[in-house]
Amino acid sequence: MKTVNVVAAIIFRDSSNGTKQVFATQRGYGDYKGWWEFPGGKIENGETPEEALVREIQEELATKITVKNLIDTIEYDYPTFHLSMRCYACYVESGKLELLEHENAAWLAKENIGSVKWLPADITILDKVSKLL
Repeated sequence: MKTVNVVAAIIFRDSSNGTKQVFATQRGYGDYKGWWEFPGGKIENGETPEEALVREIQEELATKITVKNLIDTIEYDYPTFHLSMRCYACYVESGKLELLEHENAAWLAKENIGSVKWLPADITILDKVSKLL
């Protein structure tokens, strides 16, 4: 089975009421159109995972991010490929998180992180992300 190496941005912010939130996007294309994910994408040849993540978020959301620590690497078998997804804690450096490829987006708190239909691989990191909120 083919392995696809990707990176995902777990973008955090402090909300106006002092709670921490995480940014999620809704896919606008493909087999999983309408499902929710942490934004990111494939690592290109010659890129570090962190460089790939900065590039992907700039392309998808017109936003510059700061990549912090690796939260976890998710290994997940989809029907036609194996996904290896490195998930990093990130923060917005500049930009407004414009949806250039996604249908929708939301800032989710610990209480409502499970309120959207997550992609199967992304579901597997929700417990770790919730602990950081």
